[in-house]
Amino acid sequence: MALPVLFLLLLSISFTESKLTVDYYKNTCPEFQRIVRETVTLKQSAQPTTAAGTLRVFFHDCMVEGCDASILIASNHFNVAERDAEINHSLSADAFDLVTRAKTALELTCPGIVSCADILAEAARDLVTMAGGPYYKVRLGRKDGFVSKASRVEGNLARANQTMDSIINLFAAKGFTVEEMVALTGAHTIGFSHCKEFTDRLFHYSKTTPTDPELHPKLAEGLKRTCANYTTDTTMSAFNDVITPGKFDNVYYQNLKRGLGLLSSDHALVKDPRTRPLVELYSTNQAAFFKAFARAMEKVSIHEIKTGRKGEVRHRCDAFNSISA
Repeated sequence: MALPVLFLLLLSISFTESKLTVDYYKNTCPEFQRIVRETVTLKQSAQPTTAAGTLRVFFHDCMVEGCDASILIASNHFNVAERDAEINHSLSADAFDLVTRAKTALELTCPGIVSCADILAEAARDLVTMAGGPYYKVRLGRKDGFVSKASRVEGNLARANQTMDSIINLFAAKGFTVEEMVALTGAHTIGFSHCKEFTDRLFHYSKTTPTDPELHPKLAEGLKRTCANYTTDTTMSAFNDVITPGKFDNVYYQNLKRGLGLLSSDHALVKDPRTRPLVELYSTNQAAFFKAFARAMEKVSIHEIKTGRKGEVRHRCDAFNSISA
């Protein structure tokens, strides 16, 4: 009888460790949500682009190795970390700073309790709502991962010049539907993209037509001026949503129908028969977009999470507790 009882006990422990709950820190760190919310509010007030930047960092984290804060690890002599992959070079320094500030405050209040992965997930949700977007539940209890390698990033994140077929397939391979992909892309309603991500549409569309004829003429003119020196000044950028860039709303989808989509992948959403009906829906029904986005974000936030002994609670978010990479 002893062996089955021991097995059931171990199974129970494993299940308990793996279960994420909204009130995971209720007893161990009751100030968790207040501290994250206050840190987020101060940072967003000082740097209004923090919301978009943090949302992007969160998504880039979850799509590679799962939502385990692997994106936050800094490279060292022994390991080139995720954040130094080429596609991550433009991630927001404000987002990393925000998580560092929240982690520092939490370590003073409840040391060794709250994972960096949970901080990033909670902060991203708080910032979405601060920017006017939907509130959604964030289940907590993630652990921070043990692996962060730049070599594992490529192929896990969609690029602006990819075809809609390849983007749909990329999301499908991770368990996300076309509807969820289109809703998640709505995060482009806030934030900006660097010129190099869309200058092909401005200067190199084809041999006979330098500028994409489906790009709104006035937008194209403005972007050409903004990005004139993009090869020498790589910091040049433009808002993804040129109408309401700081507000989380459905104007992004309305823009796509007017030729105001910035990236090739944005414009492809309104051209492809699999995604156009969703663009039409979300452009006219913000409530439908918000509902779809909230559900998709809840799903993203638990993508390939680490729990129990599969992860750790880091002492600092940019370094593993151990030497392992």
